[in-house]
Amino acid sequence: MRTETPWGPWDPPPLAEAVRLLAPLRAPWWIAGGYAVELAVGRAYRAHGDIDVLLLRRDQAEARRVLSGWEWWAADPPGTLRPWRTGETLPAGVHDIWCRPGADEPWRLQFMLDDTDGDDWVYRRDARVRLSPGRLGRVSPGGVPYLAPEIQLLYKSRSRRPKDERDFEAALPVLDDHARAWLAETITLAEGADHPWAVRLRGLLAH
Repeated sequence: MRTETPWGPWDPPPLAEAVRLLAPLRAPWWIAGGYAVELAVGRAYRAHGDIDVLLLRRDQAEARRVLSGWEWWAADPPGTLRPWRTGETLPAGVHDIWCRPGADEPWRLQFMLDDTDGDDWVYRRDARVRLSPGRLGRVSPGGVPYLAPEIQLLYKSRSRRPKDERDFEAALPVLDDHARAWLAETITLAEGADHPWAVRLRGLLAH
């Protein structure tokens, strides 16, 4: 779905094409965002304005190696976009990277950088939430690595836009009790015990 931004249009490729582009990566990566929830659910149910790909920050240079001919721009908070210089290691405050095949092309992929601490993945909005990186993802029947839905929903829990609410409702049936308990606990920790999703999850676990 093509969308307009102040920095030019987004026109993400079909998911299969994105997976083909990312296949040569020698570091772990996961399809994220709404596509991750759809992969967990096993069906498509809404349009997408971009394709999000999660990488660990320590692997950022590997993405540039695979798509070496592309333009790379770093999203410096708050709300600015600047070229990612060759050889630059992006600082801890930069979590999003936009890329496109060339200056006259639409944006095609968005990479999100997550941090690690030793052997732990660290949730960037609350460092008390940690996991082994091996627990971050799953693999679809078609072989596509994607972010576990409970982790994606944790990220979505703060904004709760209409599409996030739709993703939460779609994912609930495929979350087992362990995933529901983890999500309820981490949302409570990061957003508060009265968060509607945490309340809903605790209710489901109680029954």
